Amino acid sequence: MPKKRILPYVLLGLINNKGKLSGYQISQEFKNEVGDFWHASHSQIYPELARMKDDGWLIDEDVDKSTFYSVTAEGHKILRNWMQEPLTDNEEIFSLKLYFIKDQTDPLLNNLLQQELELRQEKYDYLKGRLEEVFTDDATIQNNYGHYLILTRAIEREENHIHWLKSKVN
Repeated sequence: MPKKRILPYVLLGLINNKGKLSGYQISQEFKNEVGDFWHASHSQIYPELARMKDDGWLIDEDVDKSTFYSVTAEGHKILRNWMQEPLTDNEEIFSLKLYFIKDQTDPLLNNLLQQELELRQEKYDYLKGRLEEVFTDDATIQNNYGHYLILTRAIEREENHIHWLKSKVN
């Protein structure tokens, strides 16, 4: 099964949050804010914008040699439906969806945080189980020390993520 394309939703979210953006401004968003957790190149962005315009998700307006894109009512619906889709074990998607929530009273916020908390707790429990199963004694740890370090780092990362999520869930 092909992997679902995420870029259209990222573009919808960016344009929605800013009201309207030019292709250049969108590219700058990928170099700055969104670039901290998601990447897209010019060669991906511009063809996707054209497809989204053809699909009726965006409208464009030419202003002083620049084309500015705005989200249509259909685009808003598509973005909101994507935001409501259940999360999978993919922290990038969680980060993107969280980034596109503009208001702390948005009903999607707590649902999104709760879903991520459940996923992270499952991952944490799995990793703790693996640690107990694989590293039963000090000799096993010493003979597989790199693996032990990676596993304990992953457990600590999940603990920190869970702690942060619990502090944000209502």
